[in-house]
This record gives sequence, C-alpha cells and structure tokens, in this order.
Amino acid sequence: MTLVSERQAFNRPDEEAAARFRDLVRSASIEATPRQILTTEHLPDLLPAGTCVYVPFLPKGQFSDTLEASRRLLDLGMQPVPHVPARMAQSRGQLRDWLAQLDESGVDRLLLIAGDSDAVAGPFPDTLAVLESGLLAQFRFQGIGVAAHPDGHPMADRATLAKALSVKREYARTTATRLWVVTQFTFDADVVIDWLQGLGNILEEVPVYIGMAGPTRVKTLIAYAAMCGVGASARMLLRRPGSARMLGAWKPDDMVRALVQYCLENPETLLRGIHLFPFGGLRQSAQWILDHSGSCENNREAVP
Repeated sequence: MTLVSERQAFNRPDEEAAARFRDLVRSASIEATPRQILTTEHLPDLLPAGTCVYVPFLPKGQFSDTLEASRRLLDLGMQPVPHVPARMAQSRGQLRDWLAQLDESGVDRLLLIAGDSDAVAGPFPDTLAVLESGLLAQFRFQGIGVAAHPDGHPMADRATLAKALSVKREYARTTATRLWVVTQFTFDADVVIDWLQGLGNILEEVPVYIGMAGPTRVKTLIAYAAMCGVGASARMLLRRPGSARMLGAWKPDDMVRALVQYCLENPETLLRGIHLFPFGGLRQSAQWILDHSGSCENNREAVP
C-alpha cells in the first residue's frame, strides 16, 4: 500500500540508498509508555542495548511511573529520554524535584515539552518558561530535546512555532547545551521535506529526528492523528483512493525511502534520524527495526 508521494523513488545507486536506509532504521529511537517498559518481558530481546527510548509522562499518569521506567531502561543498558511536560508541574519546587530525581538516577537527557493538557497546573505554560527559569542549569543533563510540528500545531501558527525554535536554539548556544529536535509524527514525506526546507537557518546545526508511526492499521493511525492534531497528513491519507485504505496496514518503509532520497540530494540537511511511535504495539515496531536494520546484533550507536 503506497501512502507517500513520488519522491519515494531512489534515483541514486541502489547500494548507497539501501545503506542509508539501514543506517536510519538501525539508529532509530522509539517511544514506549512506562507500562510497556515495566511489564514487557524480555525487553532486551526487542530493543538492543543503546536504544534511545522516549518515556512519556502521560496526562493521567504519575511522574513516579516515568522515573521507574527510566531506571529500568538504564539497568538494561538503554538510553531513556523521559518527557518533562512543563504544564504539568504544579510549582517550581515540583519541577526541580522531578529534574533532581532524574539526575540522581543517572538519566542524562530529556525531552522538554509543553504537555498535552490544555490546563496549566503551575507557573510553566510552555517550554520557554522552563528554559527561562534556570532550573535545567542546576543539573548535569548532557542533552535536551525539544519538539517540532511539521504538520503545524492546533494552538500556534507557523511563525510562532519557528520563533520558539529560534529561541530554544539561542538558549542552547548561550548555555552550551546539547540540543536536538524531534518532530511530531506525520505520514507524508512531502510535509516533512517542505518543513525542513522552510527552516532556513533557524536551527543552524541543531540535529533533527523525524517522527513517524511504526507498523499499524491505517484506521488506528487516523485515530491517533485526530487526537494529536496531525491534520494535514491525516487529510492526505484520507484522500487516497480506495476504501481499502481504512482497513489496510501502514508501514513506514516508503516514508523512510523518501527521506533517504532527500538526504542523498541534500547532504547538508539537518535530518539525522527517525523516531518511531509504536501505535501498532511495541513488539511490532521493534520487529520492523530488526527486520530492516540489516543486522541482528544487539549493539548500536545511541542517538541523539
């Protein structure tokens, strides 16, 4: 089932494109809920040592869940990247406590996000407020990720989103913080490519990791898109001819191929990797990585 535009086709030597494809898949990061991390048996058989695993702090969850899941990942030799949602911190002291516990546990990187909640629990309405608080500088985190939205955001226009990225890049430069960007998921390589080309010098040398869904049913994917505000890509998916699309299966292969071609044609691109949202289940996405990485060895270079 083809869900990505004609930009997919490889126009460079097959060997070069195939190698780049394998590299992107082999170094992919993945998202997993605390419950998945804490209850999945034989997790190292699914995710090799060194894998970057993003750990969400769910709206109805507890920080303790994210912390416990991060500790398990560290014990298994993986790289946890816990989400820190600004809006869910009820006070400056609570946010400091969260950061301190992560730091003390050995977590050395995190993803700073505003959070999915419309309500603001405390003094941090967005990630910029957290950066301005100076709290992050009190700890030893080696890197901080921030989110971006190639498909747009239901609560901010593109100019506002671009300005926010610019401010975050400037914060990283002035504080010598290692910064990277990971995007919300999309199904359309053209949307991602147009967004990358529209960045100009906003991010300069900040690496970008493109979010995409792991293997799942298209119907499931559209449901997540509706919840997450991924409007443009969802409309693209719905416009595809044939009612079978609603029952068909999505796989990220074609989208990765399209991004590979873009990278080959644009060697200066900021695109450095891919990030999987396992809407079809953690095992299914992990198996896709294994099947397409060109290696069954349980070792890899962690990214970002």
